[in-house]
Amino acid sequence: MALAKGRRLTVAVLAAVTALGVSVVVAYRMLAPADVVTPATQPYPAAVTPKIGTDTRLAMAPLIVDDRLRVYATTRQVWADHPVDARTRRTAFWSLRRWPAEVSGVAAGGTTVLTRWSDGELVALDARTGEVAWRMTGPKPAEGYTGRLTGAETVYAPPGLHLATDAASGRVTAVVAGGGELAAYDLADGRQLWRASVDDNCRGESFTTAGGQLALIDTCAQPRAIELRDLSTGQPIAGRQPDVSGTDLAVTPVGCRAAASDCTALRVTTGGQTQGWRVDGETPVAVAALDAPGSVLVGDAVVGFEGTDLVVRSAQGAERWRKSAPDTTLLAAADGRVHLRTAGNDLVTFELNRGRELSRFPLTMYSDDTGWEAGYVQAVDGYVVVERLNRADPDLGDRAYYLGAEPVLIAVTGR
Repeated sequence: MALAKGRRLTVAVLAAVTALGVSVVVAYRMLAPADVVTPATQPYPAAVTPKIGTDTRLAMAPLIVDDRLRVYATTRQVWADHPVDARTRRTAFWSLRRWPAEVSGVAAGGTTVLTRWSDGELVALDARTGEVAWRMTGPKPAEGYTGRLTGAETVYAPPGLHLATDAASGRVTAVVAGGGELAAYDLADGRQLWRASVDDNCRGESFTTAGGQLALIDTCAQPRAIELRDLSTGQPIAGRQPDVSGTDLAVTPVGCRAAASDCTALRVTTGGQTQGWRVDGETPVAVAALDAPGSVLVGDAVVGFEGTDLVVRSAQGAERWRKSAPDTTLLAAADGRVHLRTAGNDLVTFELNRGRELSRFPLTMYSDDTGWEAGYVQAVDGYVVVERLNRADPDLGDRAYYLGAEPVLIAVTGR
C-alpha cells in the first residue's frame, strides 16, 4: 500500500514538473525577444494608373513606396499592402514584427524600406519581397512608438531618422540620431559611413537638405547658429551655413520629403525677424520670397499666399502667376504640383509652372464631416495623403483628436 502511494506521489510530482516545464517553454516562446519576418508570397505588383478623385479612406497613414505599395507602422509591426488606390486596407503583402521592441521610425528610398526600433536596431527591408536586406545596431532613439492611432508621425516625421539623396550619384544616405550619437549609413547595403558623439541635451531640430548636408541646431551655443555637416564624413562644413545667429534662434525646415529629408529650404526666426534660406545647393542662399510663413520652395519656384492670393514666384522674386484664393489652405506643393483645400472642402491642384488647373474634386468620402483640420499631409507622385483631425486638443485621447475611426484620406490628383 505504501509502495503504491509512493508511486502515485512520484507520478504526480513528475507530472507537475512536466507541466511546469511546458509552461516555462510556452512563456519563453511568448515573452522571449523575437523577430517575425513574413515575406511576400506574390510577385511585386505593377504600378497602377488610378482614377482622379478621393476613393480611399484608411485608419492608418501609409508611406507610398515606389508607386506600388502602401507601408504602415504600428507599435511593433511594419507591413505593406497594395494597390496604392485600394479603397480599404488589404491583406499584408509582407510584414515585419518584433517584440518587445517598438517601432520608432520608418523611411523609404527607392525599393528599400528602413525601419528603426526602440532597442536601436535598424532593419532594412527589400520592398519588392519583404525580406531583410541588412540590419545594424544604431544609435538608440529616445522613444519607441509615437504614432498614435494613424502612425503618421512614425512614417512621415520619425524623430531622429532622415534620408538624403546625392543628386550626382543617386546614393541615398540614412542619418540616425539618438543616445548621444549621430550615425550615417548607405541605405543600399547598410555600410556605416561615420559615427559621431553629440550632446542630446543641446541638439535641437535636425534634417537633411536637398544640397546634401545634415543640418543641426546647437541649442546650448550662445548665440545659437545653424551647423551644416558633410553627409559623407559627418564633419561640420566651414563657411557653408546661413549667416544668421541669435540667442533665440529657431529654425523651420521647408519643402521636405518624408522624415524631414531632402529639404529644399529653411526659415530662421530670431529677434522677431524671419528669413528664408534656400539649401538645395552647396551653399545656402537667402531668398526674400521665403520669408513669409507658410511659403514653400519647389524646384526654382516659391509658393505662398499674399493676402488672399496664391502667388508663385521665381526664387529671384519674379512673379510667375497668381490666383485669387480666399479662405483657402495650402496643403502641399511637390513634384511640380500645388495642392489647395478650399473653404468648400474641395482639393484643387494646379500645375506649378503655368498655374493650369489639373484637377478639382471634394476632399471627402461618403457622408464624412467636412469641418476638420489637416494633420500630417504627404504629396508624392500625384497622390495626396491627408490625416484629418477634429478641432480638439492633441493632448486629448485619440477618439477626440481624430476624425472618426478612419481619419486618413488618399486623393489622386492625376499623373
